[in-house]
Amino acid sequence: MDLIRATGLLQPDQTVPGHALPMSQAFALHELDTDPPLSQRDLAERLRLEKSTVSRLAAELERKGLLARERDPANRRLYRLRLTDDGRALHARMAGTFHDRYVRWAAAMTRAERDALLTGLPALIRAVRHTH
Repeated sequence: MDLIRATGLLQPDQTVPGHALPMSQAFALHELDTDPPLSQRDLAERLRLEKSTVSRLAAELERKGLLARERDPANRRLYRLRLTDDGRALHARMAGTFHDRYVRWAAAMTRAERDALLTGLPALIRAVRHTH
């Protein structure tokens, strides 16, 4: 909880530093920068959100020109979510922003702390996923 509070992620209006995009949309862009495109249901599962929430999120990203929703040719009831060129470019810029922040944070840590983080954080994520 301290990490989430320290990074400000609990704020409902929290955006990606240097970008006017809510964190929920940033996470969606990250998950959608794949090939082949994900379905809305796949995105909902990856983000652990309700399908109706993902539908609204996708509509907003589409309105911003970052995403195209296309019918799945194999199953016309499904939409596939494909990032536009603008969406991919924004994702790349945001990834750079996050990387720069990580480098600054890691530089403020000792070598032993960085090593412990590289071991402990993946273990924590794995444990959360298996017990969630």
